Amino acid sequence: MKTVNKCYLAKAGDFAPRWFVVDAAAVSESLGRLAVRIATVLMGKHKPIYTPHVDTGDFVIVLNAGQVTIRGNRKREQVVYHRYSGYPGGLKEITMKAMLERHPDRVLREAVRRMLPKNALGRRMLTKLKLYNGDQHPHQAQQPDPWPFN
Repeated sequence: MKTVNKCYLAKAGDFAPRWFVVDAAAVSESLGRLAVRIATVLMGKHKPIYTPHVDTGDFVIVLNAGQVTIRGNRKREQVVYHRYSGYPGGLKEITMKAMLERHPDRVLREAVRRMLPKNALGRRMLTKLKLYNGDQHPHQAQQPDPWPFN
């Protein structure tokens, strides 16, 4: 008798993504721990229908993204972000302290981006992350749920 393993694999239209809203200033977690939880939700690993090759994740709206807690004695001066223009000598470096002054939301975006898959699927997952520096967001029509992952 032949046995067949039956394993559920999600398809793109099998589910409806949910929207979650989190206030980074009110969460007691640090930058890395909040980024891990956000990346898990963006990938869909919090759902029983998680499939690695399908985007089963949900949308995440982060308010006050620049006010996330950063723990560590000199982490603001030691963490350096790199970007490359493509030209010889085009390597640019910026510290976390300068990044928080210029673009405070990009620190959290970079932390989450580095935890997602490094392929086209990961880039699509990152588009579901909406970061705002204030208390307001333009996604009221999606009726976001409060952040339940505390």
